[in-house]
Amino acid sequence: MASITFREIEGSSPRYWFLLGFIALFAALGLGAAYYMEHHGHIVTGMNNSIVWGTPHVFAVFLIVAASGALNVASIASVFGKVMYKPLAPLSALLAFALLMGGLTVLMLDLGRADRLIVAMTYYNLKSVFAWNVVLYTGFFSIVAVYIWTMMEKKMNTYSKAAGMAAFIWRLILTTGTGSIFGFLVARDAYSSALLAPMFIILSFAYGLAVYLLVLMAAYTWSGRPLGDAVLKRLGKLLAVFVAAALYFVFVYHLTNLYFTKQHAVEHFILVSGGIYTTLFWVGQILIGGIVPLIILLNPALRASRGLLVAACLMIVFGGLAQMYVTIIGAQAFPLDIFPGWEEKSAFFDGVVHHYAPSLPEVLLGLGGVAIALAMVTFGIKILRFMPDSLADAEVDPHAKA
Repeated sequence: MASITFREIEGSSPRYWFLLGFIALFAALGLGAAYYMEHHGHIVTGMNNSIVWGTPHVFAVFLIVAASGALNVASIASVFGKVMYKPLAPLSALLAFALLMGGLTVLMLDLGRADRLIVAMTYYNLKSVFAWNVVLYTGFFSIVAVYIWTMMEKKMNTYSKAAGMAAFIWRLILTTGTGSIFGFLVARDAYSSALLAPMFIILSFAYGLAVYLLVLMAAYTWSGRPLGDAVLKRLGKLLAVFVAAALYFVFVYHLTNLYFTKQHAVEHFILVSGGIYTTLFWVGQILIGGIVPLIILLNPALRASRGLLVAACLMIVFGGLAQMYVTIIGAQAFPLDIFPGWEEKSAFFDGVVHHYAPSLPEVLLGLGGVAIALAMVTFGIKILRFMPDSLADAEVDPHAKA
């Protein structure tokens, strides 16, 4: 591989400042929505006593899961020694850091009392998976920051592989913890499954790489830097593997639930009779987020089109949001089985599917988290050397034809 030179983007054109201002506008709208919900209470949202995790949690969990997967490119370079991925590693680490920051911002602002985070940071209930995640998220920030330092400071390059290994292991633990939030919840029939932890790991690979490809292509196109087909071809093939693996895990998860009689009702709800949740599952998650992108990514002629590659990545992101909506909100909409094996009767909506409709403030808060992540990346590549001057085929692929 030819010598790779990293350089900041110029970031002085009106187009750059317009982009940064546009992103900042959505971040401001998200903060305004958080203030509105804080001031008036969550009564102004679509959430209620039955569905307490709404659309902001959909965005937050998606961003957190994608953050782990976005670091995968850097892990392949440092841990597995794949030379072609080394120029891509700094941007991968920056994006992972930014996505986690955006996701946690949404999560904290959706609590209603964000100041209560101080309690979670000072008093740990080690029997709570939520308490574990406070440690995991903090550790992820620290390890990724050190990892970026070892990659960008020449004197620290010797420690880059060790830092990359630590980041690789930690992100697997982090995503396991995120999946376990749902896997350990026995009250909801759609949760309480050990398969959710590994499934979230492979979902993170697909979502994170799709987001990374979108950011990489946008950054090089808008900055006018060369981006060859070799990098996109390699990443596109890898993304196809992750999408196929994600579909496999989703299939096994639902097949396992269908094997147990007690899960038949919730599976029928999600797969057949759930209305919007069934539609989002089959059309959003499986078709748009899985099968169609897989057809594009596995076909060399289709994958060679950069427009179709962008479309495939966008569909995977949409499918990921649909999957989180079904997983988080659909599971809450299904009636609670408070006394398994018994019938109960009360005035509190027993056996009734709970209604939920996202409100504008919830959507704006979620988009605000996305904007915060994008703003960090957009400003980060302007002030620090996260991007190579060129990713042309001749620079990254020694076998490229002149």
